[in-house]
Amino acid sequence: MSSDVFHFKQFDVRHDRSSMRVGTDGVLLGAWAGSAQLLSLATHPSVLDIGTGCGLIALMLAQRFPTMHITGIDIDIDSVEQARENVTDSPFADRIEILHQQLETFTPPTLFSLIVSNPPFYEEDTVGYRESRNNARHTSSLTFEQLITDVDRLLCADGVFDVIIPYSAAERFIGIAAIHDLSLARRCNIKGGETRPFKRSMLSFTRHPVQTCYTSLTLNDTQGHRSPDYRKLTDDFYLK
Repeated sequence: MSSDVFHFKQFDVRHDRSSMRVGTDGVLLGAWAGSAQLLSLATHPSVLDIGTGCGLIALMLAQRFPTMHITGIDIDIDSVEQARENVTDSPFADRIEILHQQLETFTPPTLFSLIVSNPPFYEEDTVGYRESRNNARHTSSLTFEQLITDVDRLLCADGVFDVIIPYSAAERFIGIAAIHDLSLARRCNIKGGETRPFKRSMLSFTRHPVQTCYTSLTLNDTQGHRSPDYRKLTDDFYLK
């Protein structure tokens, strides 16, 4: 994913000026977020993408949910400008709004039925030289506690919150969410290959206690190609 333009089936994403380029984590969350079963309860058809970056997840969700309005927010102005360009050039420009906005001061007129985030999670001792990339990747710019506090503030009563984080941090994240009465509805653990350890977890929360659905996803087969499950999940988006 090193090209400055990444081509999907229904839209293109330019990401050379964004603090976070198109990556597997974003594609996975965009394809997995918003369980139809959970969202069937929602009465407010709107989505918030926290840390939208180049707009990848917002665009994927606009494709998946043709009646929903998506708002993407980000603190990095270069990312915001590029996301706006990507949205303008997409078939979904009338349903996506990109804002240069801090999460903590975001006060929308209505609450959201779906909130998604591919949040920063790297520890501070791995900080690099580029401030915008650090803000996108490191927990010093947005802690898990702050993220969940604001999700609690912005999520409607029957809404869903979906996130992708390191597997090693999942239990702590689930515990913080429980303090805010957000119940784990789905968890998908992800690893690169059959013999590899789990590296990521996608988590889905609701305000109503439900029986948690646990699944796992292996990205590559023994030949290094996309696994059948990975292909099935992303088939609506990847060109091949």
